Amino acid sequence: MQISFSSRTLHTAKSTNCRSIAHQDGLPKLPVPPLKQTCERYLAMLEPLISEEEMEHTRELMAEFLRRGGVGERLQRGLERRARKTENWLSEWWMQSAYLDSRMPVAAYTSPGVVLPPMHFQDRQGQMRFAAKLIAGVLDFKRMIDNETLPVEYLGGKPLCMDQYYQVLSSCRLPGPKKDTVVNYGIGKTSPTHITIVHNFQFFVLDVYNSDGSPLTVDQIYVQLEKIWNSSLQTNKEPIGILTSNHRNTWGKAYNNLIKDKTNKESVRMIQKSIFLVCLDAPMPRVSDDIYFSKVAAQMLHGGGSRWNSGNRWFDKTLQFIVGEDGSCGLTYEHAPAEGPPIVYLVDHVVAYMKKTEMVRAPMIPLPMPLKLRFNITPEVKKDIEKAKQNMNIMVHDLDVRVLNFSHYGRKYLKSCKMNTDAFIQMALQLAYYRIYNMCCPTYESASLRMFKLGRTEAIRTTSTESLKFVQAMDNKDKQAIHGQAIDRHLLGLKMQGIEDLTSLPEIFMDTSYAVAMHFNLFTSMVGSKTDCVMSIGPMVPDGYGVCYNPMDDHINVAVTAFNSCEETNANNLARSLSDALLDMKALLEQMPQASE
Repeated sequence: MQISFSSRTLHTAKSTNCRSIAHQDGLPKLPVPPLKQTCERYLAMLEPLISEEEMEHTRELMAEFLRRGGVGERLQRGLERRARKTENWLSEWWMQSAYLDSRMPVAAYTSPGVVLPPMHFQDRQGQMRFAAKLIAGVLDFKRMIDNETLPVEYLGGKPLCMDQYYQVLSSCRLPGPKKDTVVNYGIGKTSPTHITIVHNFQFFVLDVYNSDGSPLTVDQIYVQLEKIWNSSLQTNKEPIGILTSNHRNTWGKAYNNLIKDKTNKESVRMIQKSIFLVCLDAPMPRVSDDIYFSKVAAQMLHGGGSRWNSGNRWFDKTLQFIVGEDGSCGLTYEHAPAEGPPIVYLVDHVVAYMKKTEMVRAPMIPLPMPLKLRFNITPEVKKDIEKAKQNMNIMVHDLDVRVLNFSHYGRKYLKSCKMNTDAFIQMALQLAYYRIYNMCCPTYESASLRMFKLGRTEAIRTTSTESLKFVQAMDNKDKQAIHGQAIDRHLLGLKMQGIEDLTSLPEIFMDTSYAVAMHFNLFTSMVGSKTDCVMSIGPMVPDGYGVCYNPMDDHINVAVTAFNSCEETNANNLARSLSDALLDMKALLEQMPQASE
């Protein structure tokens, strides 16, 4: 399982108004790094993580792997052949190994959540007004996708791959018994013209285009949402959507059972094919201001449990916007089709659109009643729903989410000190973790590979033996990663090449050191959004943390997650320790004025 919200390129990427797929053919291919270089960097990365005895054993295995005419050279040649024959040697393997092969639930484990600033409404009218504007904003984004007028992003004067932006609408993950697939229904002669609305666990098809192809106005959408609300007032319906939150093998079996029924199959297909999904959530229990964002972040990740809004979802859908009756708003997204940048861009676009959009009373053309999707709940489906409810409630109690609104300074102050914001926060995370555990740990931060055709992400490993030179080391690693010269995806490629060749897996991949290196106790991601939002991600490993941060000008939004079932981890402790580390590092900066020179 891999999650990667951020692109390290996001703050520095510039947009240019020209056709966003015009540059695709001219983008360079992702390189296969030199074998010796990757192996040397792998050994250097292991040094602060394992004992000298383990290190010696790994060096011996590596020497054998690199032996002239040996298995390493053979796998490298296979990778280089694959790179010549494909547009991107990594992208298909990455999609499979990081997402579709994973059998863990997508809710909280791989699907990130986004909390938008709280909205000042407390009733259904406010909820529907907000939802109508949001829907219109997403359709405005879709207009740029359809017209291929989305601005191209550039980094250092070079265009970035925009392919992922075309994968987030009208797409959906489909469960399978052993592995899943992703289908993009927007590619083809007739792309979908409807969205899905879910309220009180009941699903509706809302056509969002008029017969002349123009999108519905905000006013028209509001009227349609009113109709949906008024025809879904019952709160005792079976939460069919909660099935999508289950372990993927379990959901795969339940899915096949569910769609045996023709009505169910048609209803499921309408959800899958929709442009996106909007969840009109019931209000959550009131909480004190100091934990408000933590509770809403959890709601965006999983819905709060079967008693609340976890059944008011279809977790396989790429985009789910969540609008609560109590003013809590945000989204969750299924991660397989795209990384964070398209989602962040979409959020920023929609928020800007909503600020300038007023409800305009247009001449009302009578619109048909939105179609309510029917489900036949057999005893077997009912049993599957009950099991999914139990599993979701266990997970909700297990996942601890803590939001830190660090208000003492932000990226403006760090910039004035000539500090790299991301590197500085990563160092603070290393310090925070070390103070709690008296040791460092494997740390993952995602970096974008979008300067290459169909590029997804590479891992920046921020743990270093030279913590005092950390910022400099981070910058170097960043450059390696975004230029396709880091180690993790190359190692994955060599491993997958070995599997494809049907030969026995090289011992280097069965070494305990490899397991240690891939066990990321700190899974981190920076999200560069213009919107003052909070992003959250679940931990990558049972005894780890998920940490997502959005540095604004004068403050930093951080979300920390951990599992309560692990006695060694505590999200609140790490959030507190991170706050202390950020303050201590500022004090250190101010004691050393030469640092800014």
